[in-house]
Amino acid sequence: MLGPCWQKVFALNCLAPDHSAICPATLSLHPDLQAALVALQTVREDIATPERPILFSERGGGLSPATVHLWFHRLYTSLKMDGYSSHSGRRTFMTRAARRVSQVGGSLRDVQELASHTSLAMTQRSIEGDTEAKRTLVALL
Repeated sequence: MLGPCWQKVFALNCLAPDHSAICPATLSLHPDLQAALVALQTVREDIATPERPILFSERGGGLSPATVHLWFHRLYTSLKMDGYSSHSGRRTFMTRAARRVSQVGGSLRDVQELASHTSLAMTQRSIEGDTEAKRTLVALL
């Protein structure tokens, strides 16, 4: 299975090749990421077709999830960041989203859906606790 292709970006954000929205988004990308993908798509022109991968290897093929995992492992190792993995950013995203979701009227179910998890229990395992936040919360009650 190859990593992200343009078709998945089109499906997630309903972004047509001419950069116009073609349907309501079912999952939002951060505006900065969406702008970067639009810019990349513009630069790549003919090779940014729906079936083509977004990320390429040096040989020109799409990157597999294992290759991306290895890339992050090598990056973190070179930066001497012990304990980090290709999943670290995903866990950080879920933790930050869980802490802020109530500010926008959402719930942990929304975080679960953003993470594409089948259960809240799976999402819960990825969310870091915060001792100081727990103390502050109890003090508010």
